[in-house]
Amino acid sequence: MRTDCATRPNTLFIACGAIAKEVAYLAQVNEWYNVQITCLPASWHNTPKKIAPAIKSKIQKFRKIYDKIYVLYGDCGTGGELDEVLEKEEIERISGPHCYEFFMGRDEFLETHCAEPGCFYLTDYLARHFDRLVIKGLGLDKYPILLEDYFKHYKKLIYIAQTNDLNLQKKAEKAANYLGLSYEYRFRGYGDLGAFLESKIKSGLEN
Repeated sequence: MRTDCATRPNTLFIACGAIAKEVAYLAQVNEWYNVQITCLPASWHNTPKKIAPAIKSKIQKFRKIYDKIYVLYGDCGTGGELDEVLEKEEIERISGPHCYEFFMGRDEFLETHCAEPGCFYLTDYLARHFDRLVIKGLGLDKYPILLEDYFKHYKKLIYIAQTNDLNLQKKAEKAANYLGLSYEYRFRGYGDLGAFLESKIKSGLEN
């Protein structure tokens, strides 16, 4: 992250690679020069046991360098292990179990999920990399017969968009057709992620 001579990075965000682009964009357009970002691989959602130990290692590595450290992760399949680490290390993370909730907003997500539990969600990142992460990641390119087993309880695909990108909208709709699901587009921008970043960055500037 770019800095100027008046402001050194004193706030570190440890983020999931799946939202790195969004975090970097918000920092750039808002000229938050006191911020540094470090990421873990987005692919680790398929091996969530790696997440909590890796975040603990980063916290301990950078604790003496930065005044404040925050984590931009949901639970992301760690089964509570991430929150246990953060409680011991006294580090705060953005609230919510996953990025779908903090991009859509907690109240809207819970209302949506209660109305139709069988929703499959995409963000910009997942729409962009659907073929690699879902089709190839689940082995559907080699074993298409698994599609029905994996998605038989889903009814709808909801694309929670961070940007108004027509190409990504086409990719998301194509993904819904591939999965045999109805399609819904919701442009929600950066949701609770932007608000969380802004509050913590302003706090860092005041210190």
